[in-house]
Amino acid sequence: MNRKVAVFATAFRLSVFALVSLVTVAQSGPEDLRLTVGKSIVIDYPADIARISTSNADIVDASPVTTREILLHGKSYGTVTLVVWSKTGQRNFYNITVEQNLESLRKLLKETFPREEFHVQSSRDSLSLTGHVSSKDVAERATALATPFAKTVVNSLQVNAPPPDKQILLRVKFAELDRSMANQFAVNLLSTGAGNTPGSITTGQFPSASATDLSGTIGGKAAGTTTKFTISDALNILAFRPDLNFGVLIKALQSKSVLQILAEPNLVTTNGKEASFVVGGEFPVPVLQGGANSGSVTIQFREFGVRLSFNPLITENGNIRMHVKPEVSTLDYANAVTFNGFTIPALSTRKMDTDIELGEGQSFVIAGLIDNRFTESMSKIPGLADLPIFGTLFKSKNLNKSSTELIVMVTPEITMPLQPGDPKPSIDMPGKFISLVPMDTKTVDAGKK
Repeated sequence: MNRKVAVFATAFRLSVFALVSLVTVAQSGPEDLRLTVGKSIVIDYPADIARISTSNADIVDASPVTTREILLHGKSYGTVTLVVWSKTGQRNFYNITVEQNLESLRKLLKETFPREEFHVQSSRDSLSLTGHVSSKDVAERATALATPFAKTVVNSLQVNAPPPDKQILLRVKFAELDRSMANQFAVNLLSTGAGNTPGSITTGQFPSASATDLSGTIGGKAAGTTTKFTISDALNILAFRPDLNFGVLIKALQSKSVLQILAEPNLVTTNGKEASFVVGGEFPVPVLQGGANSGSVTIQFREFGVRLSFNPLITENGNIRMHVKPEVSTLDYANAVTFNGFTIPALSTRKMDTDIELGEGQSFVIAGLIDNRFTESMSKIPGLADLPIFGTLFKSKNLNKSSTELIVMVTPEITMPLQPGDPKPSIDMPGKFISLVPMDTKTVDAGKK
């Protein structure tokens, strides 16, 4: 009897174990699958399929194609559950998420913004954009491109901190050349016709110089031809070399009183912003009022002097495109007018307005603004010059002609502002300007007064 009870208990335990194992197999954990609208995938099932069922056939079309293969086709975005039963009683669950076809959107974003980083994800009828972009404008444009692909677009893009704006330093020299004296020194600027290649200026008035390092090759008239030049018994200048910057020519002409520097401003502005510079003064101009204040005179002031304004823009290839407007005006008393006892001088103005594009460190020269003046002066002996008939013998008239030319030399450079942690620039003072004051050191005993 006891033996039968033991056998029955053992059989019962085995039956319970088998039943639990069967339930465990039947309730295996669900698998997650992702599918795009209009695309199909095949599930390889490990056992022979008995039947299948989906929670929404409008989202996913599921059909067995063989005894162990199931074809899934995405019809609309959403989430469904697929249940598969095997002939052995095994049961599997699949959570299938059908997304929009985002490949075309990803390709469109990549082509439109090749330097940006985008990640596109979908959830039901919405899209999510993540990643890092360079500006707020890029994020807004990317959202606009994604709008036709979903009802709702969630913009989770992070905008990177913008880099510091590049700054342009403009080194300018305003010079006035006395053409009358220049002709005496036979100054002649020759153009080689080779873009920004220089010519030479030969005066014949300067001694020979042994400047072996100041040599180079300038473009010839014909392709493939060059011309060697050095400084020997003549003053040859590389007009567009940044390291020379007309320094030798200017010093030489200044020493002969042929050229006068009017101003040497250095202007700094950010990329795309206008900067201006004015050196000079203001002169009063009386203005006759009308209306209720008819007959009264008020004073207005007009500017004169050296003025420069420029608007630089750094192009994609690193060149600098500039709109430059230099102007030089002086008071002209020879053409002054007198109004109600006021002497109002005229303004002699020379100005230019030009656009130019050149590389960093290259220079360009604007010239050709010539001012020709004729002045008449008379010298006489007081008293005798006023005699009738014979008075002309004691006075003389001189007609003087002066011709000056305005020359503007401009050199742009690209600079960057200092960042936190960058070493501060130091000014190296020459030793001869620094005098060290000797300091006497004394030892003081604290116990003595």
